[in-house]
Amino acid sequence: MEREFFNDIIVVKRSGQRVNFNATKVAIAIKKGFDSVYDEYDEKEVNTVKEKVLDHIEKNYKDRKTIGVEDIQDIIEEVLKKMKYTEVYESFKGYRERRAASRDAFVVKQQHKFVKAIESLGLKTAAEADAKRENANVDGDGPMGTMLHFGSTVSKEFAKAYLMDSKFARAHDEGAIHIHDLDFWAMGTTTCTQIDLSKLFKNGFSTGHGFLRTPNSIASYTALAAIAIQANQNEQHGGQSIPAFDYYMAPGVLKTFKKDFKQELNNLLDFEGFLNLVNFNKVIETIDKLETIEIDLSEFNEFTEKSERLKEIFNAAYNNALKKTDRQTYQAMEAFIHNLNTMHSRAGAQVPFSSVNFGTDTSPEGRMVIKNYLLATDSGLGHGETPIFPISIFKVKEGVNYNKEDPSYDLFRLACRVSAKRLFPNFSFLDSSFNKPFLVDGDYTTEVGYMGCRTRVLANVCGPSVTPGRGNLSFTSINLPRIGIKYGIALGERSKADMKAFYNELDEMMELVKNQLLQRFECQCSKTRSNFKFLLGSGVWINSEKMDNTTKLRTVLKHGTLSIGFIGLAETLKALIGEHHGESDKAQKLGIEIVKHMREKCDEFTKEYNLNFTCLATPAEGLSGRFVAIDRSIYGKIKGVTDRDYYTNSFHVPVYYKTSVKHKMEVEGKYHTFTNAGHISYVELDGDTVNNVDAFESVVRIMHDNDIGYGAINHPVDRDPVCGYVGVIKDVCPRCGRHECEGVEMEKINCYDCIGR
Repeated sequence: MEREFFNDIIVVKRSGQRVNFNATKVAIAIKKGFDSVYDEYDEKEVNTVKEKVLDHIEKNYKDRKTIGVEDIQDIIEEVLKKMKYTEVYESFKGYRERRAASRDAFVVKQQHKFVKAIESLGLKTAAEADAKRENANVDGDGPMGTMLHFGSTVSKEFAKAYLMDSKFARAHDEGAIHIHDLDFWAMGTTTCTQIDLSKLFKNGFSTGHGFLRTPNSIASYTALAAIAIQANQNEQHGGQSIPAFDYYMAPGVLKTFKKDFKQELNNLLDFEGFLNLVNFNKVIETIDKLETIEIDLSEFNEFTEKSERLKEIFNAAYNNALKKTDRQTYQAMEAFIHNLNTMHSRAGAQVPFSSVNFGTDTSPEGRMVIKNYLLATDSGLGHGETPIFPISIFKVKEGVNYNKEDPSYDLFRLACRVSAKRLFPNFSFLDSSFNKPFLVDGDYTTEVGYMGCRTRVLANVCGPSVTPGRGNLSFTSINLPRIGIKYGIALGERSKADMKAFYNELDEMMELVKNQLLQRFECQCSKTRSNFKFLLGSGVWINSEKMDNTTKLRTVLKHGTLSIGFIGLAETLKALIGEHHGESDKAQKLGIEIVKHMREKCDEFTKEYNLNFTCLATPAEGLSGRFVAIDRSIYGKIKGVTDRDYYTNSFHVPVYYKTSVKHKMEVEGKYHTFTNAGHISYVELDGDTVNNVDAFESVVRIMHDNDIGYGAINHPVDRDPVCGYVGVIKDVCPRCGRHECEGVEMEKINCYDCIGR
């Protein structure tokens, strides 16, 4: 508990600004010193140093009303030195000196040129800044080209110092919020997009470096799809998704089939001497008019009525063409998957973060795409590795593929079988209470599409509620557990949570984040189409094809989402009432109340600003570790709250809490409806699921029945390093019979390598 003495102390910042004393900042500064020296240390040490610093300030500033920032840092150094934390002291002192030099570089007039150089990189076009044109192979106006010049660290500091209000930067640094992808603020990039491939394929497209013609085969369709994902990755700071992969690829299957059918007919008719007996040009015209690969050969009666043999030839040519098209479709899907796991983006820094949604196209062509994509995923990469990208998402829908009598139930079953082996596809549920209302019969653009990570766009106050051509603009997450600690029972200062104070601070944080998102939105809108030659120049983003190079981006970016996220609902509830939502109905009721409150505030912001503010179930990843480390240095280890190295992913029931699949989905399913910016629920299974597809399918059905929007099933996957077998390996590899750590003859290794390829 903060001492009352400090309530009256004013801190004078270097700028002359006067703010209230905040002991949290003292703890954060000390923790950064320890982090710079030690990989592991007792968090109690940070707290001990902090208390000594506060003792020193209270003793020596008893009769004063103000203290300078530099004075506080001097005291921290003095305490560290006295307590024999020599390495931490030297690191802290060195950091202060470097920061002083950095401030000189940014502020002092003599270094004004350095500031102007950075301003040129971030705020001017290539026509205005020579530095952006120094490499002909890097587009200086593109976000990734700019990023190479900046460097992530410099970019973050520049954004905090010059592009955003200090209160936003301060809240981020203190761990009250986390501004995601902060290093891309200056570039004005968006987070992600659901790419409408049909728009790109219709007339061809340009990547900014060359024009690609309309594809005319399934191989070209998948090749151009991979190129589109790669090009888009270089103009965004997040991921790329294809919302209806099966629908977009189906025309490529039909085009391929038509070419194969013509070729097979030509070969067979010529071989048997019938080529001159039919009007082959008219045959070609008839084939060109076909609208599906599943045809009635009676359409060709005018060519075959003279001879039974001609009927046999047409039938054989048709069947051969179907088989050939099916094989080429598999090869195209295989190439697509291999490309997205090997092709470079962002100056070679990474493969594109890509996702594909599919599963509801019941046309013969769409079904062929789905089947072969799943089979290619099942086969894996060159040596049998499980492909990581694209993250595939199978769309489950009653009447289409969910029930056994549905036309594509067999593909749903295949998706379960492949996921049981490869971890993918994940599953999205179009019948969920919050996805189904948007569905328009016969319009696949109204089907929800998810990014592999969880991001979702659908409702739109600025235009059509569709998935393609839209995405998230930016998102910022709130440290929910910290608010819970401050106003709950965790610190032992009260016997009952002060929920009024909790919601007051939560509302303050949401107001802060809303304003920060709006400020970043203005930065994004200040760019032009010329900054994003593919994303906007090729019309990837909805309505961007109507823009010219001078039009500001507000008219198109308004269709995206601005998202306020949270993590650690479980720890928040533990801090507030001593139980998380997996442990009691009381905690579950409170958890729903909190997340519903956040969603309602987002809806209020949407109405007020006529922009798509949404509530995000933020993934944990590195963010959860950052938050908990700061909070532990302030409050110490609190059982069930700060005693682990992470806060729990969004609204998830903690992984360490033992519960059934059914109960976990019952609890988490209640939160999907409120998190309209994105969500995911995971199920962890033990044992080999490959040989128990029925059990795997039953888990997917539990998700469906509990109003899950997007779900994934994790299970053990092993790989034999010699033969490449992928699955659960116990004592002996089922493929090669090798025991763990057992050697194998070189001949066998070569043999298995060939099989793997």
